Amino acid sequence: MVQDKLKQDKIKIWRDKLEALDKEYKETMQQRGEAAAMGDLRENIAYQMATEKGEVLSARMSDIQKMIRELEDGKA
Repeated sequence: MVQDKLKQDKIKIWRDKLEALDKEYKETMQQRGEAAAMGDLRENIAYQMATEKGEVLSARMSDIQKMIRELEDGKA
């Protein structure tokens, strides 16, 4: 019983973190779009930074999704 409660608490924590990262990712992609509208993307630092941040956030979200799946499947 206690272990099930702990597992559910962990899953909730990871889902909350995933939700926050998803929100940040969407904001970053909006900023990236705004930066893209500024012109030449090769010299657009704001665009490059938003792209890199988006890639990092996407990777973190993938890791968390994997962690959630493993917890749900009893592998973690």
